[in-house]
Amino acid sequence: MNDIGGRRVLWAAMALVALASFAAADEPRQTPENTIKVGPIGPVKPQTFPRPVKFFIEGAIDRSGNPQPMLVYKLRGGVFLDRLPTQIVREALADTLRSAGLLAEDQASADYLLTVYVFSFGLATGAGNDFYGKTDLNVVVKDARTGASQEVTALGTSIQGLAVLKKNIMKNVKENIDQSLQDALRNFLRGTKLRDAVAGAAAPAPG
Repeated sequence: MNDIGGRRVLWAAMALVALASFAAADEPRQTPENTIKVGPIGPVKPQTFPRPVKFFIEGAIDRSGNPQPMLVYKLRGGVFLDRLPTQIVREALADTLRSAGLLAEDQASADYLLTVYVFSFGLATGAGNDFYGKTDLNVVVKDARTGASQEVTALGTSIQGLAVLKKNIMKNVKENIDQSLQDALRNFLRGTKLRDAVAGAAAPAPG
């Protein structure tokens, strides 16, 4: 390779290094000042089931494909969650079931085992200049006695206006996610699919 060709390769390599450094510098970093703690905005009362039942949460699994699940807003230095979405969802569901007397102490004492798949948690594409919060869950409800399982989907959404000041951005992002999480929990716990799963398991087998 002649000197001109060698210099071109060197310049190209230096340009790639510079671009990579610029991209890394532009990437938001989590700090206490840009981190929010989210959760349901209020208590969610589950539906009344035809018989006393207890649920146990076996696990919560991320199915979003998001490489940065704790980064929910990238501009203006970023907004981060204080925990992984799977942790937030599992804790919120457990607290809701516990407050209603529906959470089993352990797997052995449960009537139903729940596995929560988190497909979306945080902000999604909004309308115009609005923040659009979205919590999209798929919960596998397994009968601990028979092993039969059913899938129950639960979607929660919320829209808040776009803010300009950083403190208002964080406030709106938090309120959006809080609301969408609460809606998803309500849709799961009060939905007909969960009721049918419990009622179907309670029905006697055909003779």
